[in-house]
Order: sequence, then structure tokens, then C-alpha cells
Amino acid sequence: MARKYGESPKIVNAIAAHHEEVRAETILAPLVDAADALSGARPGARREMIETYVRRLEELERISNSFKGVEKSYAVQAGRELRIIVQAAQISDDEAASMARSVAKKVENEMAYPGQIKVTVIRETRAVEYAH
Repeated sequence: MARKYGESPKIVNAIAAHHEEVRAETILAPLVDAADALSGARPGARREMIETYVRRLEELERISNSFKGVEKSYAVQAGRELRIIVQAAQISDDEAASMARSVAKKVENEMAYPGQIKVTVIRETRAVEYAH
């Protein structure tokens, strides 16, 4: 629609890229994404009661924490994204990918929510050495 009405290519890209559906070409896209996340994250922004909003975040974290090897989980972006940090020593890369699918399926089966919820499993191993 923005393209149709003559908006600049930078604005068109910012609109299209703010949910990471297309590649951002300027700094405008992540700024629009951040503004959208902040706006959507405030209680009542999408006509939800605060109790329902908080309950959904808690339920998302409860579901993810029920899986073996989860160190911590965070429901972010007003509950539209779930980030799960796993213990690298307990969970392999393949298991992390499988866990993302399993958590998404469990969320689908146990919760009612508008739109979609992105599930990201983060597995990190760090090796540090010092040269003297």
C-alpha cells in the first residue's frame, strides 16, 4: 500500500521488514520493529486485560521450563516470542532444534493466543583461553 501511494523505497522497506519478513535495507526497519514491540508490549495495547496478558507470559515460560535442559526462558515482544536458553552440556544442537518444534507444538496444544508465537532455542558454548 505504501508503494502504491508513492512512499519512498526506504519507508516501504521499513514497513515490510519490521517483522523480519524481508531483509532490512536501512536503520529505519529495526527502529520501526522496536517501536512496534514497545507499543505492543504495554498492557492493554491489544485490548487485553493485564491479568490475561501476565498469565499468558507466565504460561509460555512454564511450558518452556517444563523441558529438560532449559536454563531460563523469556516471553518477550508481548508474548509473541519465546526465547529459551538451554544448558549446552545437556542439549545438543539437534536436540535444540527438536526442542523448538516440541515447545511450539506444546504451546499450540495448551494455549489460546492471537497470531503466532516465535520459539527460539539458544544453545551457546564458549571457550576462552588467554595467551601470556
